[in-house]
Amino acid sequence: MGDEIITSLQNPRIKNLVKLRNRGPRDEQRVFLVEGFRAIQRALERQVRLREVYFCREWFLGENEDALLAAAATAGAELIELGRAAFAKVAYRDRPEGLLAVADQWRLSPADLKLSATPLLLVVEAIEKPGNLGTILRSADAAGVEAVIVCDPVTDLFNPNVVRSSTGVLFAVPVAIGTSEEVIAFLRAHGVRMVATTPGADLLIYECPLTGAVALVMGSEQFGLSAAWLGACDEQVRIPMAGQADSLNVAMATMVTLFEAVRQRRLRGAGDPS
Repeated sequence: MGDEIITSLQNPRIKNLVKLRNRGPRDEQRVFLVEGFRAIQRALERQVRLREVYFCREWFLGENEDALLAAAATAGAELIELGRAAFAKVAYRDRPEGLLAVADQWRLSPADLKLSATPLLLVVEAIEKPGNLGTILRSADAAGVEAVIVCDPVTDLFNPNVVRSSTGVLFAVPVAIGTSEEVIAFLRAHGVRMVATTPGADLLIYECPLTGAVALVMGSEQFGLSAAWLGACDEQVRIPMAGQADSLNVAMATMVTLFEAVRQRRLRGAGDPS
């Protein structure tokens, strides 16, 4: 697993890993960072190409890290050992686990998605905060969403905080990226009903059928859904609010809406459009 341990903070590899926290260098090199045992394990399970895996035994938590490193090496990753201070320099977690991988980026457009007859899809428009986008992906996976479509992205899908807050689910759920115009046309062409969640709607989410082929559409934290999406959607619904707040955090609102769809689809059957 390598004969030399990198300890210098001025080593070119260390400097490059620090650069990869920023979107420009990530996009230029077409890579992103994956930190932690679970996230790297999920990347390997989904056959995401890992170019390099950096490790520091002093930070290990005892989760069978050697087996994970062996699996990464078998998959073609270069293994590089770091000293404690060097790993702390490149880690972005408060408490590092001693594992950091450099993975290839990928690009998936809506047209690349292969939909079932009655898909449950999640569309998010212009989400601004990486933590929210990562949590949304995690909720989508838990709800069994067939795909997530990110429209007009403000946040980079490969931001380290998206990867971290998704707990590696980024590798498990197909995530396509496109303009709102492209996504609306794609959904219409495939006969998918579009349901917008917005505080100004009259219809409650519990009163709207969310079975059949449906896409739940969520807007940005600050501005909500654009006029284009509100006009394109077949239904507008809202989450009932009993207190003084008129809306929820977008990640929380997404979770509530997704699991109402799950409830209906289990009760009536996903193929039942009634």
